[in-house]
Order: sequence, then structure tokens, then C-alpha cells
Amino acid sequence: MSTQIAVFCGSSRGIHPSYAKEARQLGILLAERDITLVYGGGKAGLMGVVADSVLEKGGKVIGVIPEFLNTRERKHENLTQEIQVDTMHQRKTIMYELSDAAIALPGGFGTLDEFFEIITWNHLTLHSKMVGLLNVDNFYEHLYQHMLRARDHGFAPGALVEHLRMAPTAEALLKLMI
Repeated sequence: MSTQIAVFCGSSRGIHPSYAKEARQLGILLAERDITLVYGGGKAGLMGVVADSVLEKGGKVIGVIPEFLNTRERKHENLTQEIQVDTMHQRKTIMYELSDAAIALPGGFGTLDEFFEIITWNHLTLHSKMVGLLNVDNFYEHLYQHMLRARDHGFAPGALVEHLRMAPTAEALLKLMI
């Protein structure tokens, strides 16, 4: 069985072209390394960029999408496998169960929710999956510093960063994670 990585990212492209550029690069690298992409199932924004680039290179993509988001996130029609669920919580749970690791690209509150839930599950020892932040143009630098601050002030475990990796490019991040 090949490695499967969950990718959390925006359903928009953001304001900097570099976000989509690195999302595309990540998709290419996943396909070239025979790593299956597990993601939110949409074709909009960075989600669509990552999925399209994996598919263009002949890679595998599993999309997990709640029924109510089929129109909002414009469900991707060309995936290797689609899993339709009822709720966002089911979406996250299934993505985590299917994945060996997770990567967060730039994104909004949904991306942060997904990222922090998997970090929390690591802390609670529900799993011990590697989690990566793709820190394109220092997008996650402040968040990472805040996480270290929470640790340093006694609000997060010292092992918080044990399973966390951060890098500015997809290539560098995958080298740290795999």
C-alpha cells in the first residue's frame, strides 16, 4: 500500500501567486513519489490546484466531501475516488483515518481547524502522525511562533513540535516528513 497524505488548504487561491505555485509543486511531487493525495474533494482554490496537479501527473487522489459542500466548493469530478459524507467532522475523521501524515498549505479558518485537530489528536495520543506546515512566503511563521509560545508558557506539551515540520517549499517539507 502506498503512502497517503492528507492535505488541508484554502478553497480560494489567496492573494499571492506563490501559494498556488507551491500547491501545484506539492501535487507534482506527490504524484512523482507515488503518494496518494487525500483532501477535501473540491476543485476551487488551492484544493483544486493540488488535486489537478496530482491527476495531471498520473497520481491518485481521494476526495472526501460533505454533501452540503458539493456546490459551494464545487466538487471535483475527476478524482480517483470520492467519499461523500454528511458532516465536516466525518470529513476530518475519514481524512485522518486514510492518511499516514498531513500537510497544511495556506488557508483560512477551515484549514486551521483541520490542522489544529490533528495536532491535538497527536497530543492526546490518538495517533502519532507527522504534520507539516507549508510555510509559503512565511504564511505560517506567526502561527508557529505562537505555538512555541503556548508551549513555553505551559499551555502545550513540550513534545508539541515532535511530529511537526515546517518548510517554505513543498520539496523541502517532503524531505523533512518522508
